[in-house]
Amino acid sequence: MARTKSNNVQINISIPAGWKTELENPARIYSVEEGDSITLLDLMRREIQGKYQLGGQDSEKQYHSASY
Repeated sequence: MARTKSNNVQINISIPAGWKTELENPARIYSVEEGDSITLLDLMRREIQGKYQLGGQDSEKQYHSASY
């Protein structure tokens, strides 16, 4: 299956193990509340997007459609 071309870039970061654990818990809660699989990376992406008022909801959906 061919991937669609996307304007996304991949950035690798390192976070403390404790942060990962603390962020995975709310991700599970959001997954249940929204009825969709929300990952730690989805949460980080949402928060960065909200904090800096970047793009709209479409940019998150674009990421998902290009990454699977």
